[in-house]
Amino acid sequence: MERQPISREGYDKLREEVRHLEDVEMPAIAERIKSAREEGDLKENAEYHSARETQGLLQAKINQLKSKLASCYIAERTEGPKDAVEFGARVTVDVDGDKEVYELVGPGEEDYEGDVMKILTTSPIGTAMMGRKVGDRIEVAIPRGKLRMQIVAID
Repeated sequence: MERQPISREGYDKLREEVRHLEDVEMPAIAERIKSAREEGDLKENAEYHSARETQGLLQAKINQLKSKLASCYIAERTEGPKDAVEFGARVTVDVDGDKEVYELVGPGEEDYEGDVMKILTTSPIGTAMMGRKVGDRIEVAIPRGKLRMQIVAID
């Protein structure tokens, strides 16, 4: 698997989420399991089975986040003029006369709401933009066909 760039803030956010899940959520679920176990017959104990299922799902989420962290490297967003799209760049594109702004980010930092859409560098649009320059035309395959855009600014 190819390693992905992530900002220090994004890395710290994911690491804090793992810490919270392991140090707060998992012990709380373990306590629920212990309490349910004390109620007796486990075969018909819905609370016990629910807590065990929740524990399994939570462990899967922890494993997924740890895997994400392991596949990342911390990349600094460079300051100064940019002549090509790279990690951390804010890219303004023209899509059929409409302006859209994307910021290329790492795992855990993506956010598709607001005026600036934070997209993964590994997303189809992010991948198509990487290394491109102002004026370049890009065509990206999306579920409903092809998205055509032109880069008008890189900040």
